[in-house]
Amino acid sequence: MAPDWTQVALWLVVGYLFGAIPFGLILTRFAGLGDVRAIGSGNIGATNVLRTGRKGLAAATLLGDALKGTAAVLLATRLGGQEAALAAGLGAFLGHLFPVWLGFKGGKGVATFIGVLLGLFPLGVLIFAVVWLGLAALLRYSSASALAASAATPAALWAFGQGRLAVLFCVLALLLWWKHAPNIRRLAAGTEGRIGQKG
Repeated sequence: MAPDWTQVALWLVVGYLFGAIPFGLILTRFAGLGDVRAIGSGNIGATNVLRTGRKGLAAATLLGDALKGTAAVLLATRLGGQEAALAAGLGAFLGHLFPVWLGFKGGKGVATFIGVLLGLFPLGVLIFAVVWLGLAALLRYSSASALAASAATPAALWAFGQGRLAVLFCVLALLLWWKHAPNIRRLAAGTEGRIGQKG
């Protein structure tokens, strides 16, 4: 049966609006820390928020950026089914990376990647977490850990017989790697900031 492309487009937009909520920027401003884009990597995500020295704010940013992806997927699943959920997941990820409110300059997508994964295949989050935590403990580089975990996710989904999800997360992982291009260059040069390092 062919997808209802009108519904797919609708849920892509709904997901985008969820994903475009910039929790890192909102939370740091409410905390009186100014614009988080002015420090560290200039990113609005949890890793850069952590460079303010406020672990609670970083955790709240991580949670918000993840759960907006989860919420978009679960809402779409309930109201529109699997096709809608896939569209909403892609939309949420694109919204985080390219939020219209910030001139399409958003985050790197790691937390939202996890949140979308949680909504579509919760076991995948455990696999992501094992890879991320293992490498983070060993290397102390959030970016390298995220890159490896995102690359492992589509392979794990494929191994569990989730072919359509594997294709979606392959696309998300490629976008995530593309957004991490500056981090990859800094990793190669040995200048990438480590976990917990302040801006």
